Amino acid sequence: MHQPVLLQETIDYWLTDPNGVYVDCTLGGGGHLRHLIKFLSTKAQIIAIDRDKEILEASRKKLNLPNITFIHEDFRYLSQILSGLNISKVTGVLLDLGVSSMQLDTASRGFSYHENAGLDMRMNTEQRLNATEIVNHFSEEEIARIIYDYGEERYARNIARSIVKNRQEKAISSTLELVDIIKSSVPARYSREKHPARRTFQALRIAVNSELEAVQEVLPQAVKHLVTGGRLCVITFHSLEDRIVKKFMQEQARECICPPDFPVCTCGHKASLKLFSRKPLLPDENECYQNPRARSAKLRVAEKI
Repeated sequence: MHQPVLLQETIDYWLTDPNGVYVDCTLGGGGHLRHLIKFLSTKAQIIAIDRDKEILEASRKKLNLPNITFIHEDFRYLSQILSGLNISKVTGVLLDLGVSSMQLDTASRGFSYHENAGLDMRMNTEQRLNATEIVNHFSEEEIARIIYDYGEERYARNIARSIVKNRQEKAISSTLELVDIIKSSVPARYSREKHPARRTFQALRIAVNSELEAVQEVLPQAVKHLVTGGRLCVITFHSLEDRIVKKFMQEQARECICPPDFPVCTCGHKASLKLFSRKPLLPDENECYQNPRARSAKLRVAEKI
């Protein structure tokens, strides 16, 4: 069941004007948006974006209100989306990053290492690249790089070597086939800490969906389109995406981004954001107990100045 994380905290920051224009870049199950709507007037305008067509349609049925525009697209094209709607400025932008509960809970999508399914992991099922393509056709070096860079997996080389060795006998086509290969590539004690396939599956999913590149691209677009006083709210679930968000927000909140050893500022940079806190908001113990998937969630918020 879809449970939006840091729900009240997100709404408290995201909502600044009941008549405003709000963009949910990662609609998913619509949990945050469903709560936001309670505080908006009928004059408010909402743009709900998701690149997963199945999830977008499911949420459209639950949130079919006249002031919501549903867009099947990757949020990395935010400026293009808003231009197509003749919208130049918005009041608030929300990014709830990572894989959605609905995607994880649908075994056939291939995101879960607990259920057997085809190796897919595409958020947009209309794109060509999927996890099967990476596992069976990328070089050992490239697979190792993906697993290490995107999964921060210490046994990336061992796992990549085993993948290439196994695919020479037959194509690797299912999630549990890959799980068995990963288990055989890491020490037994590693399996007792956390699921041994967790980091590799994360890495493949990020690579398939170009997740980190999309985050890097959308953040400056979001700031560009915010009105003064408008807010950017970003929920992350792992260190790679949180690092990108943190670095971007901190840089945009500084008047100067010259290297520290420069005696005089030459960059001409002007702050465009105000941070509400240098540290992210975290879910409390009760939320983590009620929704274990919230444990790694972090909310960062910045206001356009």
